[in-house]
Amino acid sequence: MVLVIVLLMLMVLLVYLLLTPISFCVDTRTDQYLIQQKGVVKASVLGDEKEVFKVKVNTLFFRFYLYPLRVNKGNSKPKVKAKKKTGKQKFLSFKTGLKLLKAIKVKTFWMDVDTGDCILNAKLYPAFAYLNYKIGGFNINFQDRNQLVLNIQVKPIHIIKSFINF
Repeated sequence: MVLVIVLLMLMVLLVYLLLTPISFCVDTRTDQYLIQQKGVVKASVLGDEKEVFKVKVNTLFFRFYLYPLRVNKGNSKPKVKAKKKTGKQKFLSFKTGLKLLKAIKVKTFWMDVDTGDCILNAKLYPAFAYLNYKIGGFNINFQDRNQLVLNIQVKPIHIIKSFINF
């Protein structure tokens, strides 16, 4: 009976993890860069005084920091050269890539660009006006302001479905 309950709880957890969307958020206005799956994990990139940046990871019960640019000097093992593969390996086909792009939902997109050159800004203005008319979220300015707000959501089940051929 206990085994059935544990297996049922694991199945519910697996379904929750597959159906809960993963959010990718980039907001240069508020310096917020994060990846999160609601209720499970949240990883955000923060600036640091000693290092260039650090990654703050919040899980269900833990909070810790990762320093990806820190070099670990203690455990350096000699590297073994990998054998070169002779055949051409195909990682992602074009059709699978399109299915993967269709699984991604863009919730928020806004881009405000200034190139620093007023002539180039003037040349880009018609293209941005057309993109803003068709898609939306594009802006060109002449005030030295570069901003990007991007919020993308994807469900893990949709990623798995894009790799499986039905």
